[in-house]
Amino acid sequence: MREVSVPPLVPTGTVGGIADYPARWARVEPTRVLASVRGADGWQDLTAAQLHRRVGALAKGLVAAGIEVGDRVAIMSRTRLEWTLADLALWTVGAVPVPVYETSSVEQVNFICRDSRAVAIIVEDAPMMATVARAREGVDTLRDVWQIENGSLEELVEADADVPDSALEERRSGVRRDDLATIIYTSGTTGRPKGCELTHDNFMTLAENAAERLSVIVGAPGAANLIFLPLAHVFARFIEVLCLHSGVRMGHTPDPGTLLDDLATFRPTFLLAVPRVFEKIYTAGEQRAEAAGRGRVFRWAADVAGRYSRALDTGSVGFTLRARRAVADRLVYARLRAAMGGRVQYAISGGAALGERLGHFYRGVGVVVLEGYGLTETTAPATVNTPDMIRIGTVGRPLPGVSVRVDDAGEVWVRGVGVLRGYHEDPDADAAALQDGWLRTGDLGSVDEEGFLRLTGRSKELIVTAGGKNVLPGPMEDRLRAHRLVSHCMVVGEGRPFVAVLITLDEEMVAAWARQQGLGELEPAQVRTHPALRAELREAVDAANAPVSRGESIRSFRVLEDDFTVESGLLTPSLKLRRAHVDERYREEIEQLYATRRG
Repeated sequence: MREVSVPPLVPTGTVGGIADYPARWARVEPTRVLASVRGADGWQDLTAAQLHRRVGALAKGLVAAGIEVGDRVAIMSRTRLEWTLADLALWTVGAVPVPVYETSSVEQVNFICRDSRAVAIIVEDAPMMATVARAREGVDTLRDVWQIENGSLEELVEADADVPDSALEERRSGVRRDDLATIIYTSGTTGRPKGCELTHDNFMTLAENAAERLSVIVGAPGAANLIFLPLAHVFARFIEVLCLHSGVRMGHTPDPGTLLDDLATFRPTFLLAVPRVFEKIYTAGEQRAEAAGRGRVFRWAADVAGRYSRALDTGSVGFTLRARRAVADRLVYARLRAAMGGRVQYAISGGAALGERLGHFYRGVGVVVLEGYGLTETTAPATVNTPDMIRIGTVGRPLPGVSVRVDDAGEVWVRGVGVLRGYHEDPDADAAALQDGWLRTGDLGSVDEEGFLRLTGRSKELIVTAGGKNVLPGPMEDRLRAHRLVSHCMVVGEGRPFVAVLITLDEEMVAAWARQQGLGELEPAQVRTHPALRAELREAVDAANAPVSRGESIRSFRVLEDDFTVESGLLTPSLKLRRAHVDERYREEIEQLYATRRG
């Protein structure tokens, strides 16, 4: 067993809640810009004083509507300023916001509202309103539904006339750090979602210590961050609190399709994202290069970036490599940085494994991606690489106030300021996951001599073949997804004679590849089964197999017609594989895959 602990840099407080952050900025620096809102004429700034007024007005409306201390109020929306306003207004009055993903089904909305006993729900638009209308059955506590886009929040604000400032201040000052701040439900990849009870202190003490540890990023002059992850996810929620505490200018963008345009106009100084976003930015750059006939130059530059970054680790960056990087910077890297707004120096990646390839690529480009690790149960980050202590391929050292240990079975445990107080009315889950202040994560990994955590997979995802070989699918999937033609993949083989993989394709990259190969006239289905494409994928599979033994290696693959998506139920909203769902959906294809090999 190996354990590493990092003492807190900021002492834990006892009074005040998250809503105190904007109130403090409004008092000490009222003209400080805390948010920018995208409009028809670009981004419009919102000062601390303006944000505080808008939060207070909505909070009074909630009081007038009968929201009491401790009431649960669900929020179902894409990422937008109104979510942050609703969060802060509910925290001001001592209520408990309960996030719901905008893609949630009727059954999921029903379960969350019923389990949390929500008294109201804020939804974004008419389609979500329709979902909630169908989900209300059996939710006896739910009395109010407010829709953002039909002006319901404005109507709440107009109804606040009888709520004095003193009543609102009494509510806000009555919130303590150990009070419940939110209930966030897990994605339910392996069973029924569990409600994680996170306190104001979980968010605040973790944010305050993270801000100290990452001060070169969040404390930089003009620091700005664009939130584009779903605010229903704990990672984005933590970003929101970190920005509010640190006074970072915060923007919101709800549409992944406009992300690159929004990055270019908002011009953030740092990003926080899941690995899929960094993959997409890389792929978009490669696609543009291919379309312009510069694909070979892009791939050369990507190779130079990786070699340059690895050389930084050894302190052996030679003159020739520096010269090549300077050329690659003019030809490729500067354009990629410009696509991210031109000011990003650091990015933090979490939610899944980034992989060494992308980590070294981005550092070579000039954007240092600091990979971290955490769960809903740890209020997002438990460990993270930092500018002064980075080891690509690991998820970093514990944040201040956090301890990590790896037991003799290789399982990762976490203790510290971000660990949840418990699961909502689920003592069996508490007993299974919480022991003497330690959280059993279910993840497998190792801690090196300097305290860097390296993850290898999840214990529940371990595949045992018919021959008794133990296979962790995650690392092989990460290596296979690194290929430009692969969108998603899932390794299979539980109880089977060998390991195989289901592959989905990146349609845009496949179309570009087909044109390059002279196959542009073929239909997508013909390209998908073409021998040249299968040969390309075979090479990708062979590369993914390189680090493992033959018994662990992928022996066969099948290309699926459709991609794995959140809408299809095969990915969680945080883009993790729902393995059981994929296995069930493609049971026939898996059987055929093994039957073909036997034949």
